[in-house]
Amino acid sequence: MEYNVNRRDVDFILKEQMHYEKLLELPAFKDYSLEMFDMVLDQALKFAQQEVAPINASSDKEGCQFDGKNVKAPKGFKELYQKFAENGFIGSDVPTTYGGQGLPFSVVMPMSEFFSGSSVAFMMYPGLTRGAAHLIETFASEELKNIYVQKMYSGQWGGTMGLTEPQAGSSVGDIKTIAEPQADGSYKIKGGKIFISSGDHDLTENIIHLVLARIPGDPEASTKGISLFVVPKIRVNKDGTLGEPNDVRTVNIEHKMGIKGSATCTLAFGDNDNCIGYLVGNRMAGMKQMFQMMNEARLLCGMQGLSIAGAAYESALAYAKVRVQGQGKTIVEWPDVRRMLMVQKATVEGLRALLYMTAFYEDMGKYHPDAEKREYYEGFADLLTPMCKSYGSDQGFRVTELAMQTYGGYGYISEYPVEQYMRDVKISSLYEGTNGIQALDLLGRKLSLRGGQVVQQFYQMIDEFVTANQNTPVLKNELSEFKKALDSVAQTAMSFMEMTGRGDFNYPMLSATNFLNMFSGVVIGYFLMEQAVIAQKN
Repeated sequence: MEYNVNRRDVDFILKEQMHYEKLLELPAFKDYSLEMFDMVLDQALKFAQQEVAPINASSDKEGCQFDGKNVKAPKGFKELYQKFAENGFIGSDVPTTYGGQGLPFSVVMPMSEFFSGSSVAFMMYPGLTRGAAHLIETFASEELKNIYVQKMYSGQWGGTMGLTEPQAGSSVGDIKTIAEPQADGSYKIKGGKIFISSGDHDLTENIIHLVLARIPGDPEASTKGISLFVVPKIRVNKDGTLGEPNDVRTVNIEHKMGIKGSATCTLAFGDNDNCIGYLVGNRMAGMKQMFQMMNEARLLCGMQGLSIAGAAYESALAYAKVRVQGQGKTIVEWPDVRRMLMVQKATVEGLRALLYMTAFYEDMGKYHPDAEKREYYEGFADLLTPMCKSYGSDQGFRVTELAMQTYGGYGYISEYPVEQYMRDVKISSLYEGTNGIQALDLLGRKLSLRGGQVVQQFYQMIDEFVTANQNTPVLKNELSEFKKALDSVAQTAMSFMEMTGRGDFNYPMLSATNFLNMFSGVVIGYFLMEQAVIAQKN
């Protein structure tokens, strides 16, 4: 399957809108250069197109196989995973301490677009491994870090996160998995997890599960009583060598609508009362720790929406340029087809700017030497994260739908790629917190960050942009209409805050999803208007 991306738009956002040379001013990235960033992106795109994309369609047809005991990934995934690891892609943006490359997230985000756009199912394996390893690196003891992290970044071992249980989907506080303390400081884990991406496979010699569980005596039916544990599939000796199996059993794999090359497993821990886990950091800090991985995963859900939408649009555009239909015209000449293509193009380019700029805010919020600036940018990243996840995944699906419509009946059959794109992208709105939960997060948590100061600062930044450019001749009318939309979002947010202040939560909660979409549309509009101003000046 051929994979294409608009590299010119990628470079335009990075270099002319974001000005990612600003990253080189940060102490963390002083040893890098723009030439190095470009080289890394070139290498990533080449790998995506030449190594990953060719296996996407075949892995979808083959899927994962489960023989009742072990899971086998699609043909070619094991070799591809090792190549991916050898290129250093698993730990691209993590510190170099345990084998990471230490690249800015702003550079890794377009790399993620290339990789996910070429095969989102394959990317589930290294993506989960990177997230799990980084969580261990951030919160675990030095002993656990030294045993696990480097082998995960190197591709020798895989990783997962184990949250969901049958009775506790989005309500994580209802989990029943238990961790019994042992005399040697370890814990015996007993329970079950469902919907575990990469939960079992044959790509690596070991799989390291990060499992949420409750220690007896800690608060029940609440996330406050949950702790996090490292639970290897195969036990690891203190010298790093593999020991005996750790009483982790794969019960089954799910048969899914899409991402069929990704193994989604039901796992049982401690059927024989012999599953050993190791506490990560402090007791009862599990949810706080896991949120690091979940927030990263939510941004990558939005990236999945963007990357697959971008691939679907490029496919639809290429098809429309060669498909002759009526009066000897290619269908790209017909007005309704052009309408569909323009909606796809604007959505993809707007989502790309949203995801890339959020990554930039993450970098600045983490690495800027000025504490006040760190707080400023960190607030923007926090505010935009639920929009990236929810709007990115929803609109990604809508773009694949329009891409299929552009193809007409041919889009509905598997000889063309868009039907797989549509199936693959749908999951992004469901996992890592459904999009309804993201809307509640935006409304209930993010609008009130620092007493509402974050959203006010974000509004001010956009308002200043409109004021500075309102007399741009070509865009004067568009900016005027955009200002009305911006003020409408601000007024709606204020109304919701007043309602909740009076104890009226029902209407804001009922309207949360519509508000997220409204706010996200304005944010996308801002980034696109900014691009238009830049283009006019050039």
